[in-house]
Amino acid sequence: MRYGQFDDEQREYVIDRPDTPLPWINYLGTDAYFGIVSNTGGGYSFYRDARLRRLTRYRYNNAPLDLGGRYVYVRDDETGDYWSPSWQPTPERELDDYECRHGLSYTKIASSRGGIRAETLYFAPLNETLEVWRVRVTNNRTKKAELSLFSSVEFCLWDAQDDATNYQRNFNTGQVEVVDGVIYHKTEYRERRDHFAYFGTSAKDDLQGFDTQRETFLGPYRGWDRPLVVENGTAKNEIAHGWQPIGSHHVRVHLEPGETREVVFVLGYAENPKDDKFDPPGSQTINKTRVRPVIDRWLDSAQVQRGFDDLRAYWDQLLGSLTVQTPDGDTNRMVNVWNAYQCLVTFNLSRSTSFYESGIGRGMGFRDSNQDLLGFVHMIPERARERILDIAATQKADGGAYHQYQPLTKRGNNDIGDGFNDDPLWLILGVAAYLRETGDHTFLDEPVPFDNVEGSEAPLYEHLQRSLRYTLDRLGPHGLPLIGRADWNDCLNLNCFSDTPGEPFQTTENASGGVAESVFIAGLFVLAAKELAVIAGLRGQDGEEVVYRAAAEKMAGTITEHGWDGAWFRRAYDFHGTVIGSGENDEGQIFIEPQGICVLGGVGLDDGLAVKALDSVAERLATPHGIVLQQPAYSSYRIELGEISSYPPGYKENAGIFCHTNPWIMIAETMVGNGDRAYDYYRRINPSAREEISETHRTEPYVYAQMIAGRDAPTHGEAKNSWLTGTAAWNFVAITQWILGIRPDFAGLRIDPVLPSGWPGFEATRGFRGATYEITVRGTGARVTYLLVDGERIDGNLVPPAPPGAVVRVEAIRE
Repeated sequence: MRYGQFDDEQREYVIDRPDTPLPWINYLGTDAYFGIVSNTGGGYSFYRDARLRRLTRYRYNNAPLDLGGRYVYVRDDETGDYWSPSWQPTPERELDDYECRHGLSYTKIASSRGGIRAETLYFAPLNETLEVWRVRVTNNRTKKAELSLFSSVEFCLWDAQDDATNYQRNFNTGQVEVVDGVIYHKTEYRERRDHFAYFGTSAKDDLQGFDTQRETFLGPYRGWDRPLVVENGTAKNEIAHGWQPIGSHHVRVHLEPGETREVVFVLGYAENPKDDKFDPPGSQTINKTRVRPVIDRWLDSAQVQRGFDDLRAYWDQLLGSLTVQTPDGDTNRMVNVWNAYQCLVTFNLSRSTSFYESGIGRGMGFRDSNQDLLGFVHMIPERARERILDIAATQKADGGAYHQYQPLTKRGNNDIGDGFNDDPLWLILGVAAYLRETGDHTFLDEPVPFDNVEGSEAPLYEHLQRSLRYTLDRLGPHGLPLIGRADWNDCLNLNCFSDTPGEPFQTTENASGGVAESVFIAGLFVLAAKELAVIAGLRGQDGEEVVYRAAAEKMAGTITEHGWDGAWFRRAYDFHGTVIGSGENDEGQIFIEPQGICVLGGVGLDDGLAVKALDSVAERLATPHGIVLQQPAYSSYRIELGEISSYPPGYKENAGIFCHTNPWIMIAETMVGNGDRAYDYYRRINPSAREEISETHRTEPYVYAQMIAGRDAPTHGEAKNSWLTGTAAWNFVAITQWILGIRPDFAGLRIDPVLPSGWPGFEATRGFRGATYEITVRGTGARVTYLLVDGERIDGNLVPPAPPGAVVRVEAIRE
């Protein structure tokens, strides 16, 4: 069952009924100002940090599920009838038609009722700290229409955590100011924070009034579905003092038959400079001379259209860095548009804010952000470079890492802490991806502090060295890396134990005797050590290259000795030395993570173990909806395993289909030459390919979800946690770099596809180091045997870098 369809020409997903199984969201913003917006106008906005700079309020887990957002009400002043063009928050008001178009960093929602059509375009202009709502109202009646528009936002008191908890204080601090139709939300301004929000409208001549106090606007014991002010058709012009500040404008609209009227609303964020002479610290005066020109510029219809055109051109340029034409439409759609778009959104926000992450509980992930780079670096490498420096600056001097850092302060998040012992190794992979894409080896000499401590700067290359040393300094009884608090699987907490049955568990840190070991980190170490060896060699440090290769080889041998279970790679050893992910276990016998990451590191490729492990995945873990994380599922809570067994069977880490890890198996299958199986796995979780089962899948059919319920779950095939997930980057890498095989390398661009047997080939255009490569893959052989580069034959599959600006025609021949 579908709830809409793709408009491939416009690069939009068109939702034609508002009652989607879950809110289907989109993101506004591309740099510092962001917001989420659902297909019914729900969501919120923030500047840089969804916790500390939240502009508007949103209540997760609400009923209805998606309530609170960017709402516009249309009122027929002759009859008193009113409704919202976005369906919510007035779903009882039946619409004659409805359409939501989610595009690239913008959303349009339109509907009609009683001969009046209203369309709202939401977008955040490039390089601005604001969003635009362009409302167009059309009279399709045969007689004139007298209408009112009411805008509405509910301001958050900035710190979203405090806003949701500290009512005894917050009910007394709300402050607004209204000047020339602009509502300024300046709560907290007196605390010398020097930031404020504003909400303005272009309808100066037809502006009838405003409201800034929620209870006055809604009325006593009323909700957003029947605001008293809208019902009565008259704004109250009340200034909020404490309680719940909002912003609402009342605009009169007179329309002749067939006439369209445009009204623009602008919601934005501003700061006064700390040395502003017009606004001494601690004052309550907003320097409007600075911000008012910005507001006026974006209330102009012509500027709004230019800004929207610029936004679309921005995405034209970004997506042009890689386009493909394959025999499969779902692949084309995801690679060319939606997967690439999701990679950018995920890169911008890590895991901090979505419909499933409140923006309060976590910041930017150290591990997460390094992996997100993999799917993004080809589009804007300079921003990837900046992000790597931010990440590396949070690293600790011993090579360890804060698991997350706050985007506003760029400091390690002590609420989350450290001890996730895989974290440091991902920095090596993130830097390696940047170097492969750009060839910018001088980047390694960039001075970066540890833990953002001034005076502790060291070259980025040394940060990579300490990342590797962190693992080598923490090896357990079998010579495998200590897992710490957890590895990639945050819920596999193997240093949990109870001395007395029935007593509360304790968590043992490495310094006090935590000896649980991770085969997964061992495989990741092999991969990272090999990457660092190549980097050392490129720097002319041959001795270090030898050391790192030897470390990788030794760890691979340890995996073979202590991490192989006969038909697959084991997962770990717990605090008590009991093996996890083994045929010896009654549950949790085989896990997906080591089967993928060990093969990616090259373990088992030469002795047949990789093929055996992947065959075990196909036999024991693969389902029609994707590959589950482990089998059998844990049927009861096990204290020695930690959080993983707290989930019901089939959900999340307890045998759910964790889509993030599925691409590791896809890549591994290409490494052993199995293109059919790799592509089959890709199709199983491809959102576009799952569009026909939207009533089962439930989340958006245009972006990847973090997880899909596994075979043990009653809702097998149902997705959750869409948008912000490492799935986006890893699936982009799997399909573009390994199945289609267009892979950046240190020495050039490698063309090494491993295709499904039914494909005759494909075409692609790839930007790489300033040049453009027009690529055709043809032939029926298993692998590329030679290339024709501008007509000249090159044996193998590596295209040397061309000068910036060059257009290179490449034919890759499979014989």
